[in-house]
Amino acid sequence: MIKNIMIVGVGGQGTLLTSRIIGKAAMANGCDVKISEVHGMAQRGGSVVTFVRFGDKVSEPVVEEGQADVIIAFERLEALRYAHFLKKDGVLIVNDCRIDPMTVVIGAKKYPENIIETLKEEHSVYAIDGQKIALELGNSKVLNSVVLGYAAKFIGFEKDSWLETVSKTVPAKTIEINQKAFLCGYDK
Repeated sequence: MIKNIMIVGVGGQGTLLTSRIIGKAAMANGCDVKISEVHGMAQRGGSVVTFVRFGDKVSEPVVEEGQADVIIAFERLEALRYAHFLKKDGVLIVNDCRIDPMTVVIGAKKYPENIIETLKEEHSVYAIDGQKIALELGNSKVLNSVVLGYAAKFIGFEKDSWLETVSKTVPAKTIEINQKAFLCGYDK
């Protein structure tokens, strides 16, 4: 059986690091893993998309529309933009935050209202304020670890396996805060 995970966000939110942690966790649990990264305009705060597929034998890295078991969205509009990739019985984990894209900043478009409520009309949506939790921990850069901790319950693997993978993947000086952030999300 193959598990399809999609991670979406805005440049600088930790989308790529999150995909690496998921991939390494799956490998540590004996899975074949394929990861595909679509950077987009990441350096300018643009959309970033990554796919992680794992299971007994994975032949290609890209998740097709309607096939994601879990979508992790680090921003509301990104969740809305990519929700069509979710399976009918999949789950959408949304970091409840707003980052205006350039089209909104310059006034060419309006940021949609009630995104989470709209998504809940057709999908199983779980929202978490990862930024608030990260700030309470004293480091806004660990919001991805908070959201990943929350999402980990839907992805699988034991908590200790996740914590070990986090420690082997994040920079050494940030292991403790990232593990703490992960647990805050996991225990939510």
